[in-house]
Amino acid sequence: VQLQASGGGLVQPGGSLRLSCAASGFPLDYYAIGWFRQAPGKEREGVSWIASSAGPTYSADSVKGRFTISRDNAKNTVYLQMNSLIPEDTAVYYCATVIQPIPGSIATVTDVLLWGQGTLVTVSS
Repeated sequence: VQLQASGGGLVQPGGSLRLSCAASGFPLDYYAIGWFRQAPGKEREGVSWIASSAGPTYSADSVKGRFTISRDNAKNTVYLQMNSLIPEDTAVYYCATVIQPIPGSIATVTDVLLWGQGTLVTVSS
């Protein structure tokens, strides 16, 4: 039973990346999924989450309009499309199964049920 995040890398400001979160050993569609990130010297913070039904989603103000979370339950995978990246987006990104937050609020680390391994995103020229 595990989650594996992938798709990170080095990208120039203004560029795009798509992160994937693949589950193995359990069906991802039963769970709300959150993306979190942790920049050097900072606490881990919620970025986006998506409901188990692929219905409601929510993103932090810092990424709204730039990041889009989606899921493909047939592939047991959740994605985070990141556009218009800025240096402040540099962090290790983690996916996790979460207790579904109240609609309109961001997921926090206390909502996490299972952490996946992280993937590093570096935004730099």
